[in-house]
Amino acid sequence: MAVILRMVQQFQHSRTDEFMALEKEFSQLEHRGILPRGERLIPISGREPRNTVIWQRRFESLADAEAALKLFDTNPEHTGLANQQKHFFECTWVEFYEVVDW
Repeated sequence: MAVILRMVQQFQHSRTDEFMALEKEFSQLEHRGILPRGERLIPISGREPRNTVIWQRRFESLADAEAALKLFDTNPEHTGLANQQKHFFECTWVEFYEVVDW
C-alpha cells in the first residue's frame, strides 16, 4: 500500500526569513541524496495559515515512510539543522495518507 507522508510545520511569522533559510539547507541535503527528496508546499488558500510549510513525499509502503522518519531522527546533519529550526516552531505534526489507486 502506497502512502503519502506529510510533515506540517507552522512557524513564527516574524521569523519567516530565518526559517526558510534553514529549510533551504534541508533541501540541499535532499539534493545531495543524504535525505529522501520531497516537495514543499506553502498554503495560498486553505485551512492552514501562510506561515506553514508542508513537506510531503510518496512512499511505496508505510514501513518505507516510517524508515524515512527514523532517518530524519538519526541523521546528524538533519538533527543539527532541526535543532536550529525548532526555536521558530509554533507547532508541527506528521500525517500519513493511504494512496487510493483504483
